[in-house]
This record gives sequence, structure tokens and C-alpha cells, in this order.
Amino acid sequence: MTPFGEAVRRLRERKGVSQKDMAIAIGVSPAYLSALEHGRRGKPSFDLLQRVAGYFNIIWDEAEELFMIAGSSDPRVVLDTSGLGPEYTAFANHLARAIRTLSPAMIREFEEILKKTETVE
Repeated sequence: MTPFGEAVRRLRERKGVSQKDMAIAIGVSPAYLSALEHGRRGKPSFDLLQRVAGYFNIIWDEAEELFMIAGSSDPRVVLDTSGLGPEYTAFANHLARAIRTLSPAMIREFEEILKKTETVE
């Protein structure tokens, strides 16, 4: 599941609607909405994000947060290490092979490390 899929599921549950009802209302197939929620589809289009926000009648701040979550919800990430040293490419490949074996605690540790790099840049 992607962060966007999880957010949509929470919104649906809060409103008390099924995937099928929501899918029909926003003009997509129930299979597509299910695949989107479960992370088997790529990042949603801006048009779809607007339809989701409109469907749930969410305020601007919450819609903006949903759009940001969608931006980090592509389940098929490509890391471009061209022009970087070989250690960067090796690390990216190692991470790609190991990602499914990392515990949630390890992911949180990586997130903390990455947050520290944001303050350095």
C-alpha cells in the first residue's frame, strides 16, 4: 500500500463508503481504485486528485496534504545515479534488493538520517 492509498482508505472509512461507490462517483473503475489503494498503480494524475478531494469535500489544507502524499506514492521509483560515484549506484542497487526485508523500525531510522541531510543542504 502507498501513503496515498492509505490516506484514501482512511477518508473512505471516515465517510463510510465502499470502494465501488467511490469509484463510480469519481469516474474510475472499482478495480482501478482498488489497485491505486493497494499500490499496484502509479502516482495518481492531478485530475484524479482533484476528483478525490472534491468527492470528500475536503478543505484546501487537507487537499494540499493529500496532493503532497500522492507525490510520494509512486510504487515504482527510479533512482538516477548517473554522474555520481560508483558507491552511489552500488548503494541504490543494494537498497532496491533489500527494501522488502527492512523492518518498519529500520525505515524510520533511514527517514531520520534523510531528514538530517535536508537541514544540511
